[in-house]
Amino acid sequence: MTVALFRALHHDRAPGDPLVLPGPWDAGSARVFADAGFPALATPSAGVAASLGHEDGATPPDEMFAAVTRIVRAVPVPVSADVEGGYGLSAEELVARVLGTGAVGCNLEDSTAAGMKDPRAHADWLAEVRAEAGDALFVNARVDTFIHGSADPADAVARARLYVAAGADCVYPIGVPPESLPALRAGVEGPVNTAAGPDGPSVAELGRLGATRITYGPGLQRRAMAAVAEIAAGLRG
Repeated sequence: MTVALFRALHHDRAPGDPLVLPGPWDAGSARVFADAGFPALATPSAGVAASLGHEDGATPPDEMFAAVTRIVRAVPVPVSADVEGGYGLSAEELVARVLGTGAVGCNLEDSTAAGMKDPRAHADWLAEVRAEAGDALFVNARVDTFIHGSADPADAVARARLYVAAGADCVYPIGVPPESLPALRAGVEGPVNTAAGPDGPSVAELGRLGATRITYGPGLQRRAMAAVAEIAAGLRG
């Protein structure tokens, strides 16, 4: 599937039918999700990090790109890759390395361990990524205001609008409370990515609230590891 078809999956969706992209953490899990019939996948950086024995945010870039390459190679469906904040690479090198994995899209964060990036500077960098990639890469711009202490949806909307203007295909207000989704939907043109979890609203409800696309972060990897822990306990017992 081409990036154009992957991009098309995000548009003209019914309100209660968002695009669901499970998050594989290795080639085996990717095959399971593809065999289940999902039309595309989106890797979670934290889940991949855990599978490689790293803490979230501590995966060396070469290991992350190699892991994404293995996932892409294992499945016949398109894969979008979470490449965190871009690893300090120039737009040219980042685009080349993402496309070199075979991925058709990427997540890019607007914060670091030190806090939020300047929104206009980040938008300028996203514009460089878009100019370098052309239409060959679907850019999902993560908006981290909710996880960095701002509960005001207007802060997320302001950043999201800058990123869309810079060429982002989709925005991802990570940690957005479900009750704030309508404000994001009303304030932002284009697709909006929301994370789902076992204790939150259903996929259909998130879609009705304004989500276009649903991902799971490292949640599926953690659930799988919990199942492995139960198996291990049973074997030990």
